[in-house]
Amino acid sequence: MSARPPVPRRAVLAAALAGALGAAAPAAGQGFAGLGGPAGGFSLPAPGPFAFPADHGPHWDFRVEWWYLTAVLAGPDGAGLGLQWTLFRTALAPGRGAGWISPQLWMGHAGLTTAGRHFGAERLARDGTGQAGVEPTPAFRAWIDDWELAAPAPPAPGGDALDRLAVAARGQDFAFRLRLEATGPIVAEGEGGYSVKSATGQASRYYSQPFYRAEGWVDLPAGRVAVAGLAWLDREWSSQPLAPGQAGWDWFGLHLDDGTKLMAFRLRDGGAGYGGATWIDPGGTSEPLPPGALRLTALATETVAGRSLPVRWRLELPARGLDVTVTALNPQAWMATLIPYWEGPVAVAGSHSGRGYLEMTGYE
Repeated sequence: MSARPPVPRRAVLAAALAGALGAAAPAAGQGFAGLGGPAGGFSLPAPGPFAFPADHGPHWDFRVEWWYLTAVLAGPDGAGLGLQWTLFRTALAPGRGAGWISPQLWMGHAGLTTAGRHFGAERLARDGTGQAGVEPTPAFRAWIDDWELAAPAPPAPGGDALDRLAVAARGQDFAFRLRLEATGPIVAEGEGGYSVKSATGQASRYYSQPFYRAEGWVDLPAGRVAVAGLAWLDREWSSQPLAPGQAGWDWFGLHLDDGTKLMAFRLRDGGAGYGGATWIDPGGTSEPLPPGALRLTALATETVAGRSLPVRWRLELPARGLDVTVTALNPQAWMATLIPYWEGPVAVAGSHSGRGYLEMTGYE
């Protein structure tokens, strides 16, 4: 009898991640990537202050977390583009363990979007091997293989570990490297960093650094292009961020031209959904907005990867005089990864102008 061929490492990791995140066949009501499934023995988020730099690192007793960077950029000719660098951690069981018995898994996504093309790549790893991880001190570093989001040195006295970073990734037909410098403070999303996701109390711990100035280069099939613009880093962890019946979310991170930042999300449940938002003034003072304060209306859809997705939106916040249209730079910005979703840069026009990023998950 001939020997059975070995199963590729990627296939083993993919199967484990699919099981951990419910990607293979999530049960009814568990939502996007199984994130509405029961928390089991994992920790649940609670209100309270953040502890930096420790909270820049992993939270091993929570089921899922991410380090999520998006950047809106332009080249010398003014043509807009966007990029994404994300490291996800998910767990098969609470606790880190040691070496090869660690129940922790890592997944990296990188994307680059122009008006005419979208590029994406994915990396998978397990913890305990050195292939991927996050170290908050002495100098912050997050990595998977040769993709990296890292500080060049420990922070200056009184500074934060995320004040200055460099980010790099590459995939088929694209690569990028940026230098990031924070020009404003870290922002706690929700009520002091406790971000409620449903009327029944699902929540996450969530903070952002939305004030990065970015510059560097991107490699495209036509060659290397120098770029500059703005970037936004999201940090979030939880064990059951979706309520049963919530299929997925629409998330906006907007840089308005007057220096204001706006984070907004809507969790879709087949009805009115559940939303939240944070208004961040140019100096970094933030105001969490109650559910329903910001109205999101889909204006136009396009068929993407066989799905009907809203690629133009109206956002209204009467209390701040905001009434804008948000339009995708490239409607086909589909991340065809193990757990697929839409992610791409957007333009903002209307009462305010600007640019930003949109993420849409859970569309079937």
